[in-house]
Amino acid sequence: MKPELVPLYTPSGERLAADPDRIPWDAYPRPQLRRDSYLCLNGWWDFAVTQQPEWPEEYDRRIRVPYCPESLLSGIGEVPAPYSHLWYRRTFTLPAGFCKDRVILHIGAADQIAFVFVNGNYIDSYMGGYTPFSLDITDYLSDENVLMISVVDQLPNAVLPYGKQKYKRGGMWYTPVSGIWQTVWLESVPKNYVKSIDFTTTKNAATVRVDGVSEGTLTVTTPSGEVTLPVVDGVAEFATDTPRLWCPEDPYLYECTLETAEDTVQSYFALRTLTTETVDSVPRLCLNGKPVFLHAVLDQGYWSDGLFTPPLPTCYEWDIVKMQELGFNTLRKHIKIEAERFYYDCDRLGMLVWQDMVNNGDYSFFRDTVLPTVGMKRLRDKHLHRNAATRAAFEAGMEQTVRQLGGHPCIVGWTIFNEGWGQFDSQRMYETLKSLDATRFIDTASGWFKGADSDLVSEHVYFKPFRFKPGQKPVFLSEFGGYSYKPEGHVSNTKQTYGYRLFDDAAAYMDAVEKLYRLEIIPAVAQGLCGAVYTQLSDVEDETNGFYSYDRRVCKVDPQRMRALAAALQIKKEEDR
Repeated sequence: MKPELVPLYTPSGERLAADPDRIPWDAYPRPQLRRDSYLCLNGWWDFAVTQQPEWPEEYDRRIRVPYCPESLLSGIGEVPAPYSHLWYRRTFTLPAGFCKDRVILHIGAADQIAFVFVNGNYIDSYMGGYTPFSLDITDYLSDENVLMISVVDQLPNAVLPYGKQKYKRGGMWYTPVSGIWQTVWLESVPKNYVKSIDFTTTKNAATVRVDGVSEGTLTVTTPSGEVTLPVVDGVAEFATDTPRLWCPEDPYLYECTLETAEDTVQSYFALRTLTTETVDSVPRLCLNGKPVFLHAVLDQGYWSDGLFTPPLPTCYEWDIVKMQELGFNTLRKHIKIEAERFYYDCDRLGMLVWQDMVNNGDYSFFRDTVLPTVGMKRLRDKHLHRNAATRAAFEAGMEQTVRQLGGHPCIVGWTIFNEGWGQFDSQRMYETLKSLDATRFIDTASGWFKGADSDLVSEHVYFKPFRFKPGQKPVFLSEFGGYSYKPEGHVSNTKQTYGYRLFDDAAAYMDAVEKLYRLEIIPAVAQGLCGAVYTQLSDVEDETNGFYSYDRRVCKVDPQRMRALAAALQIKKEEDR
């Protein structure tokens, strides 16, 4: 590991660390498919690390789930050796009356390969690292139960998605995350139960597709009252002549309840449209038929004490609200998939999300950074990253991401590849993603290595002034800024700094950020710029270019001045100028 990092607790993490008996992350983990059956298994588990797949002779430590062992909040705070087998064990008893017909074990995410055992019986395995998985464990239960989960992280092998994780962390690469890092929970379901609900929406209608059951009733709560619809062959159709459209200013959610002969679940959807329209002779990204400027900030999704996992579920809301207070309406969730609570909070609070796919494959400093920096931003990628397993893993992860998150109205766009990391056959990947979701904007190659179809022109500009160039497609400045200021006492790495311009005090930093927006971004909006993503929401380890410190205790910018910039970025039609 590179230089040791200073331990930093967020305010929420500090409170949690002082309360060892508190069950963390006990909020219901699946907001778009809620059922009254829920048993949280988070908290202290027995823990052991082995270098071979055999069961450990003893569990010599305890770990606080759902925090990864590398994090402060886990109680471990160490990086396991590559390819280690992380063993988790705990006992549980089902509450009286809990069991209906079947008991389902859910694991929100485990990095990267998980093996599950119940009462000594092997159940199944999972491979991925960023998406949830579920197992029916009914046939293996008894009065007292022992649950064991073994997780292997194969990070040095770049086949599986890994995002910003590196064992040799430093600069823009961060401490790796292994093991369980999202909620572990149980629910009991009837024999015939609702497995999923998918929504396809337009401006005034929604098609609801149900998996697991074919008949039932769907009751939708609308601004004018409840509407009850039949579910026939697993499909219900909702339509309204008076739609209340979802947008950041009015994030209205249509709550709904699905009832079948045996099951009842609650969910929600929103009505909104995303289109590209020509406005005042330039192509614009439009929400509900109106041009919208994506005033965005890059969101890495790291916390100083929990790494991948925020200390408490409410930390998501804190980040979202703080960015709204600075005038931002969009978060670019950068090559990480969050727990569904994050997207639910964005749905209900009205924060737009541009969601990246999680990269895999090798990273080459020369190919992926040096060449594009000097201007080589086109590269034929059809035969890059030829390993069949690597390609299959990325494609599977992309499909899982869309299946998992596609119902959230907050998500307005997808990024397939970022700065060439793991990029391959981008034309086919664009076509594949478009077949999975034709309702959102797609940024095929964020930053560089253009050549394939994409719904917009996506640029990264750090080391030179941004100059807007109009074209046939909307222009999206998907990364810029990255100015660094290190508030004393709130810095993870006091010896090394990563950023694109360095400032010694808050006043100079704020002046520079404002100057950047006023000289380069605001004039480009009138010319046709459709969005700009400032790097970034918070500091992460060496990378001290956040609006907030890594521990979320210091806001480095003036909210009032930031809101004034946001107001100046609003798109004005020609007749209003």
